[in-house]
Amino acid sequence: MEYRWRALGVVSVGSLMGAIDSTVLIIAFPQIARDLQANLVAMVWVLMVYILMGTALVLSLGRIADLKGRKRLYNAGFVVFVVGSALCGLAQSGLELVAFRALQGIGGAMLVANSFAILSDAFPPNERGRAFGINSVVWGTGSIFGIVVGGLILTVTSWRWIFWINVPIGIAATALAYIVLRESVTPNPRETFDLPAATLFTLGLIGLLFGVTEGILNGWTDLAATLPMLLGALLIVLFVVWEARVSRDPILPFSLFRNWLFTASLAASVLQGLALFAANFLLMVYFQGIRGVSVLSAAYLLVPLSIALSVFGPIGGRLSDRYGARGVSTVGLTIQAAVFFLFSTITAATPLSQVAVYEAFLGMGGGLFFPANTSAIMSGVPRQRFGVASGVMMTLRNSSMALSFAVALVALTSQLPSGTAALIFGGAFTPQTLASTGLTASQLNGVFLDGMRASFRLAGALVLGAVVFSALRGRDVRQGETTYIRRKAVVRPSVAPEFEPTTSSAPEGAAPVARSP
Repeated sequence: MEYRWRALGVVSVGSLMGAIDSTVLIIAFPQIARDLQANLVAMVWVLMVYILMGTALVLSLGRIADLKGRKRLYNAGFVVFVVGSALCGLAQSGLELVAFRALQGIGGAMLVANSFAILSDAFPPNERGRAFGINSVVWGTGSIFGIVVGGLILTVTSWRWIFWINVPIGIAATALAYIVLRESVTPNPRETFDLPAATLFTLGLIGLLFGVTEGILNGWTDLAATLPMLLGALLIVLFVVWEARVSRDPILPFSLFRNWLFTASLAASVLQGLALFAANFLLMVYFQGIRGVSVLSAAYLLVPLSIALSVFGPIGGRLSDRYGARGVSTVGLTIQAAVFFLFSTITAATPLSQVAVYEAFLGMGGGLFFPANTSAIMSGVPRQRFGVASGVMMTLRNSSMALSFAVALVALTSQLPSGTAALIFGGAFTPQTLASTGLTASQLNGVFLDGMRASFRLAGALVLGAVVFSALRGRDVRQGETTYIRRKAVVRPSVAPEFEPTTSSAPEGAAPVARSP
């Protein structure tokens, strides 16, 4: 088997673990909270701290990978993720689980920072869409697998096994990665890692996301929200100034953003992420609070989205390889925008089967968008910057994931009585919730539906903005438009070809044309 397919297999194992872990944790929330006697704040941080670590560290880790080696950092990521998973299963309190989830998040960041760079190294540009499409199948399958396996685990044994199941898989994956992956980076002693820049960026982003989380939980005027956000914003400004005027080897070369293909593709990704990631949260509350279904049944109702993503991910990847990323991504985003506006028409009497059909179309749009857009982002940077590009993409993607909840809740709380959103988030229309709001069940259902519909309309508008960036990103890298030549020397048949730039002309925004040495 050729190296590129073996590399895809290794990366897919990491993606599968991440997808299963994210899905199964949502299902297990109530049982974990009861067992550990953890409050709502602790349980929210169990989810958010993983996102926070992945967001704040992935850019710096991508730069380290470009300097020291992607294989080495990827293997270390598996080890840290496995250790964090084992400790999560041993947690005896909500605070301990938050701490161990942070460690697990660091391992996840090490994997994510390198996965797209490893695939971009292994596959030539005219096959990357296919590779990213297959990887999206793994994510979709992992989401479904997490729901099914999570339901079985919670039915027959303790929630702790949702973390411990990662241990044998992770050990096998670590050994496989060590054997299969080839190092694509040659360390350059003249380049250094900018520690002050990494510190400013990491602390700044932690401050911003911590403030956003506190704002969601306690209100946007609380000092615990405003102070970290202001401090985080100041540190990010200092980071930009340092990188632009002081740093000799910046961890984020701003020259990357001069490439319109790269910048427009990132903008489309951020806007789509701001809209998308709160959708499942809103639908889960709708299924449980308005329609009265169980947590597990509500999770099963989200399966059509994952199935459609798995089916259309490879299709979107192959189409982008053949026709270019711009058209495929734009079609996918247009479908998703239409679905969000359809979601905004949902009532308490809408058939659940109809909502499931909407979800399937949302997954279809994502399947067309994700692999094509990721391929465009990675094609907009030189090979030696793959780690940084992957880090930038995932930093912005994870940031939009966290901010997505804030955007949705701002739209939601604009329709709800003061303090009601936090109660709904924690208790979902229990008798205690009703008593505290002074509303009847019918009235609370009505104001929640109004807020949910407003959130979905806002999401639709954000995706329409992403459509504009996607459509105006410029010419795409297409098979046949750019010629890639295999290196003549020392490349064994099982090793993926390497590519390097030449001075010959290429389409605007395209990846560099390769030359043989």
